[in-house]
Amino acid sequence: MPEKTLRSAKEAMDKALEALSREFSTVRTGKATPALLDQVRVEAYGSLMSLKQVANVGAPEPQMLLVQPYDPNIAGAIANAIRTADLGLNPSADGGLVRVPIPPLTEERRKEMVKVLHRMAEDGRVSVRHTRHEARDRLHAMQKEGDIGEDVCRRKESELQEMTDAHVKRIDEMLAAKEAEVMTV
Repeated sequence: MPEKTLRSAKEAMDKALEALSREFSTVRTGKATPALLDQVRVEAYGSLMSLKQVANVGAPEPQMLLVQPYDPNIAGAIANAIRTADLGLNPSADGGLVRVPIPPLTEERRKEMVKVLHRMAEDGRVSVRHTRHEARDRLHAMQKEGDIGEDVCRRKESELQEMTDAHVKRIDEMLAAKEAEVMTV
């Protein structure tokens, strides 16, 4: 039973790392990556849809994204959606394609993005610590009910803390790598 608790805690912590990785991929680094537009929602066919549902996004060159709508008639709507998504991008609809030039980042903008990255990383750490707290509470409940002994509870708590420390360390490594990527001119 305590092994199951630790296993589910590890799965939850791993999911927190995956979510953080996805969030980090949406932060602009000055290089064109299709993930920059993952959060963009397009008004198409009478409803809001994610950009992935209505177009293909590619990065043919380091400073340019190319959005190819499945239906060329919505290219203008896609360009508008990207423009209003608060990404600091100015796309242009060119026939059935939308070209999105990626401007170089200013030093001030880079520092703002680093602050955003730190906030995202802290949210990830909070999620990992919350998972640890829940698992620890379950272990204590098992001990209180007499399902496990005090020594087993302490040993499992120690394993849980090691797991938490490893995940927090991984978050810090991800943050350092992404921060270096953002600050590179």
